[in-house]
Amino acid sequence: MTLFSTLFTNSKDKEEDEEKPARLNLSVILRTFRESILVVGENMRIISVNDAAVSSFARNGEDLIEMRLSEVIRDFALHETFEKVLKKNISLQVRTELIDKDRRIYDVRVTPLNLGKSIQAVGIFYDVTQVEHLERVRQEFLSNISHELRTPLTSILAFVETLEDGAINDDQNNRRFLNVIRKNAERMHFLINDISELSMIESGNVKINVKKVNLHKLVKDVYAILEAKAIERQVSLINSIPKKTIVRADYTRLEQMLINLVDNAVKFNRKDGSITISIEEVDLTDVIKIADTGEGIRREHLQRIFERFYRVDRSRTREIGGTGLGLAIVKHLARLHGGEVKVTSILSEGTTFSISLPK
Repeated sequence: MTLFSTLFTNSKDKEEDEEKPARLNLSVILRTFRESILVVGENMRIISVNDAAVSSFARNGEDLIEMRLSEVIRDFALHETFEKVLKKNISLQVRTELIDKDRRIYDVRVTPLNLGKSIQAVGIFYDVTQVEHLERVRQEFLSNISHELRTPLTSILAFVETLEDGAINDDQNNRRFLNVIRKNAERMHFLINDISELSMIESGNVKINVKKVNLHKLVKDVYAILEAKAIERQVSLINSIPKKTIVRADYTRLEQMLINLVDNAVKFNRKDGSITISIEEVDLTDVIKIADTGEGIRREHLQRIFERFYRVDRSRTREIGGTGLGLAIVKHLARLHGGEVKVTSILSEGTTFSISLPK
């Protein structure tokens, strides 16, 4: 070994020895962070990580230390950002999206770090996946609200203008115009009520009072409320619940769930169709089934049918009414009971909604 190489090696070892306490302190600090953190050296290899980063980025429990950044996270923009930070000694920010088992989105803050004479880049990964999801849901909700309110409001304004332009004196049509205005105003009223109801349920402001409920009598009351609509659409309502059947539920909220489901079944049933409510016991759970003989629902729609404002057939829904929030309300009320609501459907045969209630 030459004198030069010996001196160089000794100098390098000395620098590394000086950096060891700083790196040890850095490792201790990194463990306190909830966010995932990667420290990358000038050779673009990872020199330090925290537990959150191992959980987020390590595949099959592999050791990330000394791995190249590009091997761990395959994102050119992220790799380029770390390189710039190391070369220019500046802080930068970048967004990266990882698609592994789940799709995750990170806002990454990359900052230079000087330990002795070497420069590292520290990347702090802020997981904004949930924030992005909530923002997307919020935008969809506002878009749907605007659309659902705009449609009846446009109709109301149009007929008001028609009446103002002289139709108020048209005895043959003025009553019809006022009836259209009233129906659209009611539609807006129902929509606002459902939005308020769903908001209260989701925020935890709705409490339930679980008691013993005679299900046969409850179904009879629900059918009485919807009988006129069923007769108008020529749909038969069948109560297959034995007279002495008792379930544990909040009477008012269970009635609300059944009204929503039966009302939907009436709307989307076929002429001379039927709706049958029955019950069976499955693993100490009462399962109430609401079965109709409608056209059925395609498989691709079943996954999303309980989402707010999701509609299988928008044009038909507007024709026969509805706010698009009924099934979302049913889902949340079922969960408040410690149960669940599910749906099965066969095209051209019908659809069955099932509410499970713990005994």
